[in-house]
Amino acid sequence: MCKGLAALPHTCLERAKEIKTKLGTLLQKPDSAIDFIIPYPEKPEKPPKAQKPSLEEALQWRDSLEKLLQNPYGLASFRSFLRSEFSEENVEFWVACEEYKKTKSPVKMAEKAKKIYEEFIQTEAPKEVNIDHFTKALTMKNLVEPSPSSFDMAQKRIFALMEKDSLPRFVRSEFYQELIK
Repeated sequence: MCKGLAALPHTCLERAKEIKTKLGTLLQKPDSAIDFIIPYPEKPEKPPKAQKPSLEEALQWRDSLEKLLQNPYGLASFRSFLRSEFSEENVEFWVACEEYKKTKSPVKMAEKAKKIYEEFIQTEAPKEVNIDHFTKALTMKNLVEPSPSSFDMAQKRIFALMEKDSLPRFVRSEFYQELIK
């Protein structure tokens, strides 16, 4: 292992400088108290302009993430809930993949693929989703020649993660419980 700065490889030094810069930015004194305010709603905001589902339909969401995501009100509710937990990147990635699959033009498909990759897949992306190394590598390989199925494996992994983790939390949430009263 490295003993001193002189022994550090060039990339380690670059990484150390990058971390120092980020820490310096974080430690700077804010211009005003408003910089300390982080919006955190007590409960998720109600979804805009989507028709409220019937009780029967909303009850189906407990057992089917697919039905929840296909319903505009359900999707908006789920997204608001995840936003309140600061974990909306998975549903945003899933939605971006669904939109991507509808793209017909190869040029537009390549543009959208690049945007999705940069926003959700690449290491340290702004909204990086948690996928395994194999899935990430396969997705990158698929993007050499983008097709409607380029993100399929990554999207399936994220769907499974939401189904196993996010959906049960959503179903227990106060927002969903009020919806089914």
